Amino acid sequence: MKKSELIEKVTEEFPEIDKKTVASVVNGTFEAMIEALKNGDRIEIRGLGSFRVKTRPAKVARNPRTGEKIKVPPKKIVHFKIGKVLKAKLYEKAGV
Repeated sequence: MKKSELIEKVTEEFPEIDKKTVASVVNGTFEAMIEALKNGDRIEIRGLGSFRVKTRPAKVARNPRTGEKIKVPPKKIVHFKIGKVLKAKLYEKAGV
């Protein structure tokens, strides 16, 4: 789902709120989440899951074409851990 599709769905769900306001709320929510992750905070959304930033250490890797060793610098990644409610709903729909 794209952000524009999310805005459309919320607008359909709440027709009394205009699309411009919904877009501002969605954009503001995402900006707040980005800012929290930049500050090293953990984000937990009950029923959905949690987001946190992990740091991968530097390492020496190999170029698959040339076999040359290259240094890969440390980097930050966003890790998502699925919540119990979402996990149950996914498995319920999959019939597992």
